[in-house]
Amino acid sequence: MNMRSVHQWFAWAMVVANALAGGWCLAAHRYERLRGRVLWGFVLAAQLTVFVQALLGVLVIQLDHVKVTSFHLLYGASGIVAVAILYSYRQQMERHRFLLYGGGSLFIMGLGLRAMTVVGI
Repeated sequence: MNMRSVHQWFAWAMVVANALAGGWCLAAHRYERLRGRVLWGFVLAAQLTVFVQALLGVLVIQLDHVKVTSFHLLYGASGIVAVAILYSYRQQMERHRFLLYGGGSLFIMGLGLRAMTVVGI
């Protein structure tokens, strides 16, 4: 499996992980029994996939000399910015943290899907 295939496969892993994290957070807002350390561990893992995916993308560009569209790069970088914004608002939005991370994770999922549609490779 080449680096480009890994990047394409991991894009789906990132999208699914963030979709599940978003759904779980939104459900945890409503149902207290769904809250806990396991939820936050999963959210962390889902958000780390964004950074791994970006690193894989850089490797594809550098090693395989692939040219991608500016929009693909924009959506990839926006995912990293979105994770940073969620993290920066976590204290201010403490009362609504499940909604913050639920919506934010679904937004990251959408950025991943959009990046896949404008790949231009």
